[in-house]
Amino acid sequence: MELTSSALVYVVALAAALTLLATLWLWPRLARQRPLPVLGRLGLLTVTQTAVLTVCALSVNNTFGFYTSWQDLLSPDTSRLALAPAQSGGKGGPPSGDTLVSPTDEGGLSGITDLPQGKPEEVGRVDSIRVNGKATGLSDQMFIYLPPEYFNPKYHRERFPVLLTLAGFPGPAAAWLTDLHAVQALWDLQRTGRMPPTVVVLARPTVAAPRNTECVNVPGGPQTETWFAKDVPAALRSAYRVSRSGTSWGVLGYSTGGSCALRLALRDPESYAAAAALHGEYQVTPDWSTGDLFGGNQQLAQGYDLGWRLHNEPVPKTSLLVVSTRTEDDYAATQQFLATAAPVSEAHPELTVDSLFLPDGGHTFDTWQRELPAALEWMGDHLAPPPDREPRS
Repeated sequence: MELTSSALVYVVALAAALTLLATLWLWPRLARQRPLPVLGRLGLLTVTQTAVLTVCALSVNNTFGFYTSWQDLLSPDTSRLALAPAQSGGKGGPPSGDTLVSPTDEGGLSGITDLPQGKPEEVGRVDSIRVNGKATGLSDQMFIYLPPEYFNPKYHRERFPVLLTLAGFPGPAAAWLTDLHAVQALWDLQRTGRMPPTVVVLARPTVAAPRNTECVNVPGGPQTETWFAKDVPAALRSAYRVSRSGTSWGVLGYSTGGSCALRLALRDPESYAAAAALHGEYQVTPDWSTGDLFGGNQQLAQGYDLGWRLHNEPVPKTSLLVVSTRTEDDYAATQQFLATAAPVSEAHPELTVDSLFLPDGGHTFDTWQRELPAALEWMGDHLAPPPDREPRS
């Protein structure tokens, strides 16, 4: 059974219930104050508590997505790879040869039943894939949505724009399917003509679980920015009929994923020409989940301060959308960022910054689900049609 499957939780919960019943039944029989009965009571308590804690751990992991597979949890090589300096190869990195994308059973896709039903050429298709990076040696499980047109012979030479979507921390990529119902929203927008046919990659920013690297290149650690800016596009282009031009690529995220989206578009505009952030942040703030990502290097940290970049670095050609609510904790910070960006975008038309605010709502999936269709539609308007086509065979 997959680590994230509900069936595993139910099986372990049943085992925990049986151990509890066994403890109640055996306890009177082990009441004597002799070595063997005492050891028996200790054994019963140990087994029962271990079973209960395992149920709790599995449930928390399914909710927050710290680990998406048994390999993610148990492979020591993968853990070292994620927390060591950038490298390539090795277990958990790119397989031998040029296979940068491979199908996988990870992520729990088989247990998700409310996706659009029908033939791929009618409703599209969602696949679970493992993406491997050449530049960083990082590897992670993702989902990819291929629109119906991808399977239509009429479009066999067409390349498609790409939208990378990033979940929050420590949420799993599956949150896009189970909590935000992103594929249903995409299907509705694309079939009604409000969004062009787009390949959408559903991912998480947590490539060095359980640490939150905020999509930055950590000195002496995981090169997460390079992973998303270089490795992920290169891998997808090697396996799918998608645009080779960054003008047709965008990135969208909520919470930490939204913060990542803005950073990638401002710092790597050649990779992503547009970004939309639902309740993102504009600085990398050290906390329990990140630690000191920059090793005390304030100059490096400053480079990831989006307001500072707009005034001190060359203005990139990119389009940004910030989305929040007027009752959210980040409302004041968002207003400050917009005030900082306004004169810059007026002086540099190559930079556009739009905003969308709901009157109420918090840092919740319910709010993000309400905001998602408008953000997707905006993204569809800001991704250029792919300028390239497949060569004739």
